Order: sequence, then structure tokens, then C-alpha cells
Amino acid sequence: MQEHRQFYINGAWVDPAVANDFDVINPSNEETCAVISLGGQADTDAAVAAAKDAFASWSQTSKEERLVLLEKLLEIYNARAEEMAQAMSMEMGAPQDLARAQQVGAGSWHLDGFIKAFRDFEFDSEYTKTEMTLKEPIGVVACITPWNWPMNQIVLKAVPAIATGCTVVLKPSEIAPLSGLLFAEFMHEAGFPAGVFNMLNGDGVGVGSQLSVHPDVDMVSFTGSSRAGILISKAAADSLKRVSLELGGKGANIIFADAGERAMKYGADRCFRNSGQSCNAPTRMLVERSVYDRAVEVVTEAAQNTHVGPASEEGKHIGPVVSKAQFDKIQGLIEVGMGEAKLVAGGLGRPDGLNRGYYVKPTVFADATNDMRIAQEEIFGPVLAMIPFDTEEEAIAIANDTPYGLTNYVQTPDDEKRRRVARRLRSGMVETNAQGFAQGSPFGGYKQSGNGREGGIFGLEEFLEIKAVSGWNGKS
Repeated sequence: MQEHRQFYINGAWVDPAVANDFDVINPSNEETCAVISLGGQADTDAAVAAAKDAFASWSQTSKEERLVLLEKLLEIYNARAEEMAQAMSMEMGAPQDLARAQQVGAGSWHLDGFIKAFRDFEFDSEYTKTEMTLKEPIGVVACITPWNWPMNQIVLKAVPAIATGCTVVLKPSEIAPLSGLLFAEFMHEAGFPAGVFNMLNGDGVGVGSQLSVHPDVDMVSFTGSSRAGILISKAAADSLKRVSLELGGKGANIIFADAGERAMKYGADRCFRNSGQSCNAPTRMLVERSVYDRAVEVVTEAAQNTHVGPASEEGKHIGPVVSKAQFDKIQGLIEVGMGEAKLVAGGLGRPDGLNRGYYVKPTVFADATNDMRIAQEEIFGPVLAMIPFDTEEEAIAIANDTPYGLTNYVQTPDDEKRRRVARRLRSGMVETNAQGFAQGSPFGGYKQSGNGREGGIFGLEEFLEIKAVSGWNGKS
């Protein structure tokens, strides 16, 4: 069992002010795999003070100096990728193939994307012949990140904040903290100055709340549930600090009759990926009625053929969900769904042969309607609700009838229809015909899915203030 009780503050590994041990549970076997310490107010204050002290000098370093360090960080990240894959696999249940290719790969891909965007990024621009517009770092940034895509979210927050001249205090999820600890090692090895990057473990009620209200934190960047995002926004309001939120989703996947069976199977596989623990998962499948019955057959078969197993195993299976709390929540909503719609695959309990671990059966409900709880609530597990539609207008109305607006999906070879529907969907992203997004594409949502954008130039600009200066090139 690993022991990681220290925090990374002001360029050094330090003990917590008060010991507060917390067990990290391996979701594949329900056994304790590590012990960390949860921080308290004194630890939060120390981390914020270190970041505040470092900001004066770090904010004045050149773009070239920061680029060198970011490139070194990417080199270290890639060299130690297997360590990172094993950390995430153990802490949150990503199977080996997924951990290496997608969990680790998300971090390196975004880091590389930020480096490319930053090389050409201009902080100063001429507004008139005598007036300049300056983009300057906002200050101390608290990055509060989730457990479902640990490196994806840590890199999307910490890297652009530091690149633009901000200093950072990172609080990773306490139930999946091992990857964050390893990332702190990478930052130290890369040679970032003391205080530029700080990391402490803690829970949302403790360190998370302390960072949200701290007078010396200038910005909070948070990814997690909409419920927690609301609490953070309220906590931050008294100091009027900036809050950037990446929250939940209930993505609609609109499959028109001309899309074909491949789109149906892809929709199921995409929903179940990462055991359904993705805010941008297409968890509502809207199918044109003329092909709906066949879609139910295809999706049912896809669910039944989705293997579930331990994260330590190689292969294209899905692993457990992250914790007992998540398992219990998902089971409760599956039970609700069984009273609302037609269960055609999966259901309650663990898959056959798995007696320990937080494993959930890939579950499909047919003949759902959009007013059902399983169609409105973010389940965050491998659970799909299928809804028939008759017209394009109806499909758009159903898709938009949700408090969320992160990612929607459209499947049709008809270019004009695909673009027309995409324009009318109320979401920050619309993926069409299984075409993924480019490096640096803006990630973020509408409505209760949040209010920020991450990735590339858009992610850099999140952490900047804009200053207008007159008389730059002339006398008054």
C-alpha cells in the first residue's frame, strides 16, 4: 500500500499541519491502495501564500522562459507515462488500454496543444496608434479537479494558467489523488520556480470551500457536478473572484434514419466508454422512428457484448465505476428507470462473475420519454436511455429540453441537415458523424453545464485580464 501524506507547497514536499488520514480505495477490488492526508485551513493558507508570493516574479517572466519549462514538462510527462497510467488505473478504475491511450493521452495531447497555441499567442495588441490592449495574468488560481479524467482536467487548468503567468494551487479529487501527486513530481522535475505550482489534497467541504472563499485567490477553475459548481459560485461571490465552471451533461445523440447501424453501435460504445463516467457522454439516444426498432436491437446487442472487468487487465473492456457512493447512486437510478421505461440490457447488480468491485452492467432502457428521471438526470454510469422521434423539429426540441448543454451529437450523411441541426442545438459542442474535435478546440457548455472554455487559445484566455493603456506611442 502506498503512503502519500505530504503536500507540494512552495517547491517542497511538506507534512500537513494536522494529520488527517484518508484511505484511497481501488474500485476494482474495494481494497485500500493508498493513504493520503486531507488538508486543513493552515495548509490551504500556506499553499495560497506561496502562490501569491511567487506571482510577482512569475508573472513578469518572458514567454520564452515559460515555453522552455512547458516543453520540459511534456518531455517528462511522456517519459513517465506508464507510471501515470498505472496511477489512474488503480485510483479510478480505468482499464490498462484506456488508461494508457486515452487517460494519459488526454493529458499529453492537451499539453502539446497548449505549447503550440502559446508559441503564437500575443499578449499585447495595438488598438489605435496610441493605445495598447494588454492581456495580463489574473493572479492566483485555484484548480479543483475531478476523478473521472484526472490528467485531462489537471492539464486543461494548471498548464494554461501557468503559461499565461498565473500561479496555481491544485486540489485534485481526494478519491483519485495519485495522478495529481505524480503530476506535482513532474512539475518539480521540470524546474518550475517555487510557489508557481502547489498541490494539496482535501475534500470539497474542507480545502475546496477554503479555496473558494480565500481572499488571496483571484480565480477558481472547477470541473465537477453542477451541484458543486453552484456551491462554489455562491462561496466565491463574496469576494467577486472569477469562477470558471465545467459541469455536468446529458448529451443527446440524434440518429437519423439515413445514418446506418454503425452510428447506432458507435453511440452505445461512446456512452459506455470510461464506464459512462464522462460529462460529455451521449446518454440519450434519439432515433428516428422508422429505424428505431432496429436501433434497439443493435444497441441491446452492443451492451450485451460490452465486457466488464478489472482495471488491471489488458483489453477493450470497461472497468468499475470509481466508488461505492457512485455505484449506489447508479444502482438507484437504474431501479428508477426500471419503473419508467423498458429495460432491454443490463439492470441491477454486478455482472456475472464479479463479486467485489464497483462494477455496473452496461444498461439500456428503450421507449423512454424525455420527462423521465433517467432522461433528465446525469447518471454518470454506463446507462443509456433510448427515445424515438418522428421529425427533425421534434428531435431538436427533445435534445434541448434539459438543464444541461455540454455536448450533443448528430448522425446523418446529409450535410445540410447536419449543419442545420447543429446550429439549433443549445450546447457548447456538437459532435457529428463520430468526428472528434481538433487539438485546441474549445471545450465547454451552455446552461448548467458551465460557463468557461478550455483548450488551446480559448483555454489560455480564460486566465487573463484585459487592460487598456492610452498614450502608449505618443505624448498626451
